[in-house]
Amino acid sequence: MQRTRLRLRSTVAAAAALAAAMGGGLVATAPATAAEKAASASTPLPAELEAVRAAEATKLYGDPAERPMDQRKTGLISLGDSEISGEGVGTYEPGTNGPDNWCHRSPDAAIHRTGIPADVTYNVSCSGAYTGNIRIGGSKQYADELVQSDNLAVKARNTRIKMVLLVAGANDDLQFGPVMTDCVTRWLTIQGPCEPKYAPGWQGRVDALVPKVEQTVRDLRTVMRGAGYADGDYKMVVMGYPSPIGPDFKDNPDFPGKIPGGCVGYDSDATWGRNTAVSAFERGMRRAAANTASVYLDNSRLFHGHEVCMEDPWARGLYIDLSKPGTPDENSVRQSFHPNIRGHAAFASCLTQVYNSSLREASCADPASTGKPVLFAGAWDDAYKPLRNAGTGTCADVPGSTTRNGTAVGGWDCHGGRNQGWWYDTAQKSVRTELTHDRCLDVPGAKYQAGAGLVLWNCSGAANQQFVRDGSTIRPAAATGLCVTLAAAKDPLRLQPCTGAANQRFA
Repeated sequence: MQRTRLRLRSTVAAAAALAAAMGGGLVATAPATAAEKAASASTPLPAELEAVRAAEATKLYGDPAERPMDQRKTGLISLGDSEISGEGVGTYEPGTNGPDNWCHRSPDAAIHRTGIPADVTYNVSCSGAYTGNIRIGGSKQYADELVQSDNLAVKARNTRIKMVLLVAGANDDLQFGPVMTDCVTRWLTIQGPCEPKYAPGWQGRVDALVPKVEQTVRDLRTVMRGAGYADGDYKMVVMGYPSPIGPDFKDNPDFPGKIPGGCVGYDSDATWGRNTAVSAFERGMRRAAANTASVYLDNSRLFHGHEVCMEDPWARGLYIDLSKPGTPDENSVRQSFHPNIRGHAAFASCLTQVYNSSLREASCADPASTGKPVLFAGAWDDAYKPLRNAGTGTCADVPGSTTRNGTAVGGWDCHGGRNQGWWYDTAQKSVRTELTHDRCLDVPGAKYQAGAGLVLWNCSGAANQQFVRDGSTIRPAAATGLCVTLAAAKDPLRLQPCTGAANQRFA
């Protein structure tokens, strides 16, 4: 009992420390001379940045000259915050793991692991960054760091950049980290859920950060033009954030408990975070990408089924690094609730697929819990639609937005909520709830018989989760003589012999 109390006190202290952890720009220069333009299409850099560029060019090529575009090595670069820097992976580049710099850039970060052909890859993102640390004229996070747009200006002159990846916004008005920390602390100290505290103002926070992300993208384009690039010479990708937590962890047969597993917090807060907070953030990021003509990668559902405390987590839960003096403090817990090495592998796969596509908007997820992300055209908000029954006028509904395995699906008054959104995945032949990409409509035990009720279950691609759309009917692929039926307005969904009746038609 004493050991449990000590662990709880340490965890509470760590959560308090986590709150503190998560919470020179380009200078105008004279136009280039004709001789300078003949040598390079870029505009001159300020002396400080030019010295950095020359030193990096010497390492790359053996001399400091700025080369014509067709003579440069190719490169990829990521800018932004902890979500893409590698925070949470556990291995970090020298000089970024304290004590004076906590950017936590990992050699295993996504930008270094894509399948996109490139000679060099650059990760100039930094844990804790907000848009003001990225934009032209912004502020340095640490004395030995450049403003991220300045870093881009240097790299873009020494290499031929093929993709610029931006992941930013969580540390602006949203303050995603401190909010999550408060939610954890409230659970540990039995103060009650945090949703009532943050939900009323959440959309306002999202609306406030969107123009800041938009201006950041515009600044990065300005930097690239200054380095001699046309907008079509590279892909500008704005990537969204996945939710690291969800409420379905108790379906994990090896669930270790909230504190040992690191998924501390109220179940209702985990539901709100997945269903509302992250989805609102994602819509904001989508808007920012659309308003700046950027490629948008929707990763909001990428970690569904891989959240903290699930069987194969792609994110790290509450984590305390006790290897440094003075711990726990804000830096010893900053790795909490960030993508782990498998999460960055998933990011890398999605980035490779979107780069190789011609899509302006794309979404990525693991549709059958195989660990292999799949890219889909469009954003998830457009994929999910209600299933309105022609006979009853009510909609297929997940009661209480509960997505535990075995949850029965029935009819309810149509209201447009996420628990009434459904998507038919033509590749998997699965019917998925909008609440989570990891739960599919399921015929329990593959018992294809009249009266069998339908439930949600882990998406697996199994035969009892495969359905065909035949006109407006939904039929098990293994028993097409049976139709999904809603006998009365708020009855459970059941299989019945197909008769053509209105209550077997969904639109």
